[in-house]
Amino acid sequence: MADNKVLIVEDDANLLETLKYNLRKEGYDVVTASDGEQAIEVARREKPDLIILDIMLPRISGFEVCRILRKEMTAPILMLTAKADEMDKIVGLEIGADDYMTKPFSMRELLARARAMLRRTKMAGAPVAEPSSLKIGNLEIDIARHRASLSGAALELSPKEFDLLAFLAKNKGLVFSREQLLEKVWGYDYAGDTRTVDVHIRWLRQKIEVDPGRPGRIVTVRGTGYKLEG
Repeated sequence: MADNKVLIVEDDANLLETLKYNLRKEGYDVVTASDGEQAIEVARREKPDLIILDIMLPRISGFEVCRILRKEMTAPILMLTAKADEMDKIVGLEIGADDYMTKPFSMRELLARARAMLRRTKMAGAPVAEPSSLKIGNLEIDIARHRASLSGAALELSPKEFDLLAFLAKNKGLVFSREQLLEKVWGYDYAGDTRTVDVHIRWLRQKIEVDPGRPGRIVTVRGTGYKLEG
């Protein structure tokens, strides 16, 4: 675990120290930043394996930091927000964050999510016996290159949107509950926030459905979950 480097970006000095202490206690190599500009500089220099990023930052907002870093690196990003406003969460997910937590949060839960996100990254980098690409109608998914296209046009997907789409495509026609998708795609070994799944499904539908309001590809199975149709 010691080779996993975590960047914490937080302007609240007390919270920053608490996060740093607990993550180092878990064996992580921790680097920190207290504003948006510093966050970008440290991330580019240190190349962290995981970024814990506050939204409300001096100089450059966490949203803008996320947007910039997502274009340059694939490290998972866990955003922290002091607001319960769903729009903040949706915006964060849309610009490339992998997950979010609302303050105040449980340190135990944050550590569990950090472990899960790093585990998913490690698993994604390991060689596995799976098809290098999938084609479902006019939807093509290049697993090896982490790309997807619709009728030949490239889809702009966040890393987690791609992971979710690829998982559903590999299991076409099978129904998965929100809890199962959290476990299989996010890697959580506890009951995570199922709204994360709903938000990602919503954004995927905006990108691959003819009519997102009446989806025919990612189908909701009432009382159960979601499945991908052909």
